[in-house]
Formats: sequence, C-alpha cells, structure tokens
Amino acid sequence: MKLEIELVPDGCWYSNLRSILPPKLWDVVRRDAYARAKGRCMVCGAAGRLEAHERWSYDEERHIQKLETVVALCHACHSVVHIARTQLTGGGDEAMEHFMRVNGCTQSEFHAALAEANRLQQRRNRIDDWQTDVGWLARFGK
Repeated sequence: MKLEIELVPDGCWYSNLRSILPPKLWDVVRRDAYARAKGRCMVCGAAGRLEAHERWSYDEERHIQKLETVVALCHACHSVVHIARTQLTGGGDEAMEHFMRVNGCTQSEFHAALAEANRLQQRRNRIDDWQTDVGWLARFGK
C-alpha cells in the first residue's frame, strides 16, 4: 500500500520531534522534508500545503523506536497515518475514503489494514521501556 496507517505505541505518544527539538532545528528538519517533496505530498502527490511527518521503525527485541526519516504529507494523508486521532476528531470517514482512493482498494481492505495496525500497536504496547534513536538527525549536524 502506498498510504499506510501508523499507530505508535501508547508509551511513545506526545514525544515527537517538534516537541523535543529546539524550534530552529525542527524548522530545518521540516523544511528539508518539504524541499525533498518539491511541493507535493510524498504519498499521493497532491500539491499544496504540506505537513511534516516522522516515520519510525520499532525494534521489539531491543525496545528501540528509531527515527527513519521525516516526510512531507498533505493533510488528508497525514490524517490517515494518524487515524486514531482523526477518528476522535470526527474525520474517520474522510480518512477511510482517502485511504481507499490513494491505495485503489476496497473498504474491506481498509478495515484489514486498520486491524493489522491495531494488532501491531497492541503488541508494541506490551513494551514499557522504549528507547528512542534519533541518529537520522546527524545529517543536520546535530
């Protein structure tokens, strides 16, 4: 799937780069993502206002949450990626429609992807002591 649902473990909520980096560094990181995107969403290709999104991987054996990259997404794709928050704010139906349109899939396939994302999150929630690896930021000299 081009567009995926990314549910982070509960213990990793609210510890995003924007909240932990100095504002000037966060500005450099997000502007780098926008420049790489050339004004278009890096998932669906939509032009317009972009939002920076962190992509993380999870090493469940070593309990490491690792920053892989920061990408530029349109609001609709970002709403899908963070579907749990989107559903809480009443945008779940629009997010589902966007997921199906971008991925060229059915509602059943959307629900299967959501179930898999929930399964992964539940498994990762069993780990209480996630360590964070932001080595990717070294490319910015930090």
